Amino acid sequence: MLGIAPVLRRWHAAGAPFGLATVVGVRGSAPRQPGAALAVGPGGEVAGSVSGGCVEAEVYELARRAALGDGPFLAEYGVGDEDAFAAGLTCGGTLQVLVRRVVPEREPQWDAVLAALEAPGGPGGPLAHVTCVGGTPEPGAWLAVGPAGVSGSLGDAALDRAAAAEASRMLERGRTGQVRVRAGSAAARVFVHSFLSRPRMLVFGAVEFARALARMGRFLGYHVTVCDARPAFTTPERFPDADEVVREWPHRYLAGAAWDGRTVICVLTHEERFDVPLLRAALRLPVAYVGAMGSRRTHEDRLRRLREAGAGEEELARLRSPIGLDLGGSTPEEAAVSIAAELIAVRHGGTGLPLRDAHGPIHRASGTPAPPAAPTAFPEPVTAGAPPTGGDPS
Repeated sequence: MLGIAPVLRRWHAAGAPFGLATVVGVRGSAPRQPGAALAVGPGGEVAGSVSGGCVEAEVYELARRAALGDGPFLAEYGVGDEDAFAAGLTCGGTLQVLVRRVVPEREPQWDAVLAALEAPGGPGGPLAHVTCVGGTPEPGAWLAVGPAGVSGSLGDAALDRAAAAEASRMLERGRTGQVRVRAGSAAARVFVHSFLSRPRMLVFGAVEFARALARMGRFLGYHVTVCDARPAFTTPERFPDADEVVREWPHRYLAGAAWDGRTVICVLTHEERFDVPLLRAALRLPVAYVGAMGSRRTHEDRLRRLREAGAGEEELARLRSPIGLDLGGSTPEEAAVSIAAELIAVRHGGTGLPLRDAHGPIHRASGTPAPPAAPTAFPEPVTAGAPPTGGDPS
């Protein structure tokens, strides 16, 4: 939903109902993960995607009907389902999709939620969006949990409190998925979608390779900072795709910079006066990735100097150097693709091999290199075209 929030906000501001389809469950290999969304506006215009093309036509039709007042629908598409196979989901996985109508005049809270989604982690802070997919409340009922409190409702105050508490716990861990919640006689299976701030990419070295990498980092969804101590090179005009351009000695900037376990650090300076103090500090941080550019000779010399500066072998083993995957390219743009490819592989536990030479599922959850274990069964889906019924989800 994050990618189509600006479009949804425009539709909501115009006051016209629209249909919203959200992937609320994935089993096996599937092209999109939970939270992917497709919306159909009042004139039939479409935004977003739920399957990368496999079942778009089927889901579009449901969302169009929802925009006109039908539904809600809870549909399941998988390779074992004749109708779903006809729709094109041939990748071997199963998608569960919730489709509902959003009526702005009945749900004014959506405007604040969509504004927060446009800038998660900004002034509004991180946000968890909770949608009922089965149980006592009406499927499609929702609430949002963020620093400003709770907006929306599942239709029961006690259930709202239970769902908000669970959503807060999932948001703290950055988790998205389905959970069961209960309060007295009310019970629900809800889909919690956690929205966090963009992960940070810290690029050190105001070189031409950094210009290309900043563009690639922005494309991948990172908040990109370019840092260098040389004023003549470190200008916003040279790095239009960076969110920040900082003139400072790299190790001094890193000492006061915000970072978390998703942060990636790319050192493109390959100058000893910058590299050694910067990498000595970076390799001590529990960030997602630390990479450094340079030839193999530069790499060996860098390792020697880092050892002399006190770096241990365990720290040095974390260093991705020379940075990037072996793609054979040489231009700044090709180098940026190589680095981006390694970042994606590290994030998702990929091998870096050609897919034809790899084994296991093509699409998998982040950091899961092996085929996933058998998941918990989905709740019983309701046939597309008939409103879902309630029931105890436990």
